[in-house]
Amino acid sequence: MPLITSAGVGSGLDLESIIKASVDAENVPKMQRFAAKQESLKVELSSVGEVKSAISKLKDTIEKLADIDNFGKRIANIRQPDGAEIISVTPTSDISTGNFKIAVEQLAQGSRAVSADGAFASADAVVSASGGTLSFSAGADKSFDLEVTAGMTLAELRDAINASDTNFGITANIINTGDPDVGSKLVFTSNVSGDGNDLVITSDTAELDAIETYDATTNPSGGMVIADADKAQDAIITVDGLTVNSDTNTFKDAVQDMTIRALEVSPEDTSGTKLTAKLDVDYDRESVTKLVDELITNYNNLVGMIGLQTRVGKPLNGDASMRALSDQLVSTLGSTLTDAGPFESVFDMGLGVNKEGYLEKSSLVRSLNEAMDDNYDDIGTAFAGENGVAKKLEELLGNYVDSDGLMKQRETSLNAQLDDLEDDVINHQERMKSFEASLRQKYAGLDVLIAQMQQTQSYLGAQLSNLPGFTKSK
Repeated sequence: MPLITSAGVGSGLDLESIIKASVDAENVPKMQRFAAKQESLKVELSSVGEVKSAISKLKDTIEKLADIDNFGKRIANIRQPDGAEIISVTPTSDISTGNFKIAVEQLAQGSRAVSADGAFASADAVVSASGGTLSFSAGADKSFDLEVTAGMTLAELRDAINASDTNFGITANIINTGDPDVGSKLVFTSNVSGDGNDLVITSDTAELDAIETYDATTNPSGGMVIADADKAQDAIITVDGLTVNSDTNTFKDAVQDMTIRALEVSPEDTSGTKLTAKLDVDYDRESVTKLVDELITNYNNLVGMIGLQTRVGKPLNGDASMRALSDQLVSTLGSTLTDAGPFESVFDMGLGVNKEGYLEKSSLVRSLNEAMDDNYDDIGTAFAGENGVAKKLEELLGNYVDSDGLMKQRETSLNAQLDDLEDDVINHQERMKSFEASLRQKYAGLDVLIAQMQQTQSYLGAQLSNLPGFTKSK
């Protein structure tokens, strides 16, 4: 039997249309149901995702409200003397609120040593013909040694000091005065500040005496001099008239739990009195207000999203878990507080829920600002205390959006259904291929049979037409 690749070729019948109609009758309704099911799952998955996103956003805010440190922040307001900026401050959350007057009497500095006049004619002057060792120190625990090579020049010594890996903070420079009697001056600057931390330089050879340091009043060998104005010194400030010293310009705990940095010496008034900076340390009310505003915004966003996704015609309409979440939000938000001063619930501190279920600022009992004025610490306890409302809301929302939460489980289930549906479509398509193949096989036999009958008819017709007296019908 010859192979017929297009049904109906042999018989002339429109078998392709018959096969297509048969396959479509079986395939199209099923594919339409698959498509409708897929669209329904995707829409529901999108709705679940929108609600889950709104829950997660609220949970992020709740986690900040559940952190007591966010209620312990302090803010420092400084009014500097006119035309000056004498201090900066960094308060910790442990500092008490208060007002202070601070003046900077003196800035900390390291020492500065200068070589004697005529010690070196120029930067190319040889420091030592045979070499030796210079020892540098400042304070109790800063020191390093430097090997001076034979024939080393003043410029080479400067470069060697500045490049030394063990240098603790000495900078060497050369000043060329242009005066032949003065020559080139070697200048050392130490960054080790504080009273008694002057730079000390010694050597192991008399050739290097000119680089050793001496007191300004006793300089027997023409060595380097540290003038009184160039000695290392403490920083000195006064806090409410009390004098405080520091070997650096940073004062830690001069006011307990606060770091003060001296920036410049206070200017003086016409009587010669140092002007003070006015420092006010207060609770960081603004950051707490922003957190409460963020809570209101994200809470209302979730309430609105639940309302939107549960409308008639929406995939979550009548959904029991959404109803439960709405009820739990309100009941948890209004739960009874303990150890929160006068606040029995958050509704006692300037918050309320309107008839549509949205959270808002309210002044029926007291305003949020009034609550901060009178009971700031209790607000932190109300939200972040052991029995705080933020702790409870954090747990509630976690039940929905954590890795094993209800919304996550629901997303997983819907995605699994989509995967199963995709497999069903593939299996159905394979069945349709088999169904079409079986139809083609059946119709192929019919096509051949009809073709053979048509050939037989043509043959018999031809034979009959050759018989005597046979007349073709018109």
